[in-house]
Amino acid sequence: MFERFTDRSRRVIVLAQEQARQMNHNHLGTEHLLMGMLAEGEGIAAQALLANRIQLKLIRDKVREIVGVGLVPALGHIPFTPRGRNALEQSLRESLRLGHNFIGTEHLLLAVLFSEGTAVQIITDLGLTPAVIRQSVFALIGANREPEGAGD
Repeated sequence: MFERFTDRSRRVIVLAQEQARQMNHNHLGTEHLLMGMLAEGEGIAAQALLANRIQLKLIRDKVREIVGVGLVPALGHIPFTPRGRNALEQSLRESLRLGHNFIGTEHLLLAVLFSEGTAVQIITDLGLTPAVIRQSVFALIGANREPEGAGD
């Protein structure tokens, strides 16, 4: 499933797992993917989020408020929630829709914004809309024709 993912996108998944572990969550949802994008810090997704003043600490605080922190450390494999898994699948559709042959962080973010998961709830709670974030992504994609991490 991850063969089309760029190095940055794969890193986002790893960082999302780390974020889930830090919060003692035994699941990986859209909120963790959002935190992973921000923790990665350099991809188009992070750039789009930061351009809208969405920062990692702010998202972490909102996740704590909405989801809470687990009482028991998560051990071993952390499975995706159905919405988290759907976001991964949707990222391929977003990539193909844009005529790309890779899945970059921008496709992951567009896919997360497509869902009705916790990430969208957080963005809405911050007074933004998925459409505003999407516009930022498309503006950055227009300025960045090379796949992310193409030279990495």
